[in-house]
Amino acid sequence: MKSSRITAVVTVLAITLAAALALSQTVKPAHMHGDGMFGEHMMGFFADYLNLTDAQQTQIKQIMDKEKSTIHPLFQQMGQSHQAMRQLVQSGTFDEAKAREIATQQAQTMIEMEVQKARIESEMFQVLTPDQKSKMVDFMNRRQERFMKHSQEPPAQN
Repeated sequence: MKSSRITAVVTVLAITLAAALALSQTVKPAHMHGDGMFGEHMMGFFADYLNLTDAQQTQIKQIMDKEKSTIHPLFQQMGQSHQAMRQLVQSGTFDEAKAREIATQQAQTMIEMEVQKARIESEMFQVLTPDQKSKMVDFMNRRQERFMKHSQEPPAQN
């Protein structure tokens, strides 16, 4: 039971980190709060929700700042492969071998991203107190339930 809670927390943190990094690469800085999703907006939400101390906020910010240089190139690689696939689709002739090559590269990059996210989230999770970890697990479980409920709903009929 405890390992499933830890897994849920790590998953939530990973999703949050992935979304933050993805948004920081695709959204114009003028539309972001602070330094992308690593800025004040997300930190503020989790600081309030988990009642993070100033020391915890500093530690988490240090982890995120330190890891940007690891994750950023992976997002660039994903963007490049996405663009290559889009160009292939729009080229007018479909080359299945090329599509498989691009997809294989995307899969390898995604694996590396997931491993790095898990490592980063583990570091961030260690900053939390047992009560904060429990609260984060509950938050993630509710979020997962909403996601599962939404994904099971049949598509709207026109």
